[in-house]
Amino acid sequence: MMDAPAERDLLLRVIRNLHHEIVRRVVAACEEAESAASSSLSEVSEETSGDTIYAIDRVSEELIVEWLEREIAPHFPIAVVAEGLHEGYVTLPRGVELEDTRWQILFDPIDGTRGLMYQKRSAWVLTGVAPKVGNVTCLEGVELAVQTEIPLLKQFAYDSLWATRGGGAHAERHDRFTGESRPLALRPSTAETIEHGFASISRFFPGARDVLAEIDDEIVESLLGPIVAGKARCFEDQYVSTGGQLYELIVGHDRFVADLRPLMENVLAKRGLQLGLCCHPYDLATELIAREVGVVVTDPLGNPLRAPFDVDEDVAWVGYANEAIRQRVEPELRRALERRGLLEELARQLSDD
Repeated sequence: MMDAPAERDLLLRVIRNLHHEIVRRVVAACEEAESAASSSLSEVSEETSGDTIYAIDRVSEELIVEWLEREIAPHFPIAVVAEGLHEGYVTLPRGVELEDTRWQILFDPIDGTRGLMYQKRSAWVLTGVAPKVGNVTCLEGVELAVQTEIPLLKQFAYDSLWATRGGGAHAERHDRFTGESRPLALRPSTAETIEHGFASISRFFPGARDVLAEIDDEIVESLLGPIVAGKARCFEDQYVSTGGQLYELIVGHDRFVADLRPLMENVLAKRGLQLGLCCHPYDLATELIAREVGVVVTDPLGNPLRAPFDVDEDVAWVGYANEAIRQRVEPELRRALERRGLLEELARQLSDD
């Protein structure tokens, strides 16, 4: 029997290879669709409780289970948690009870589907692995994470990142056409202010975008002062991919990102609307990589992310490029949320969990 470090090493090798195969197959499907002038990849395949599954998402779903069943299950039992699986998970070898698995693998085959299927922006394959301890496996327990870019067809290269708890984070840039790779430095921003940098609050979809924008403007004005004529003091980037947002923090492009969509539930209810699509745990499967390079990732109360490994939980999260940015931004974020009664909403949601 393997010990835990050996099992983790095997998981890392297998998952990294699986990610590259997913990239190859998804890019090939996009090329085929483009050559056929087809929109089939953007067709809705299934509506689930957690998200809309598009045709492009189906390219890699069966591959994941087949690959892990062949490469990992003969050595030790695992559970795979992912959107599109029956009941949200499958145990391998087949028939093993969930409580008898040694590791749980949280998988998002394509994070950023909407941008990729229209060839607007890269998507990401995300995987977080945690040992099975007790009845609940959560994001805070992730010991291994792998994140790989699914590039646009016009890109010649794509990035792959991975980390182990306490072992730091690593990355490579791969040439799609030569197969060559080279190390990639991961350097979050060392700036101590959001001024002249990217700082964003996610508001991807209709519903409460006005409230989210108000919070954004309020934080920026409190930190940088009123708008100066003819000047842009900071910028935003609505990257419709949580993995992509983490990447932008990890490589130093962004300084602050907050996704507060779950806190909008009461705001929307007062308008006679329901809460729409939110971030789920699998979207944050690789936040360990960010933490290993010094990015600060928390919930809006400043706590570590403790969302369970499932496909339905709505998760609000905040990322700061470094502790200095956190010390400046977090108090203003809390004040903006408190003024609207949103911290109480978050506390209620966490207590319900």
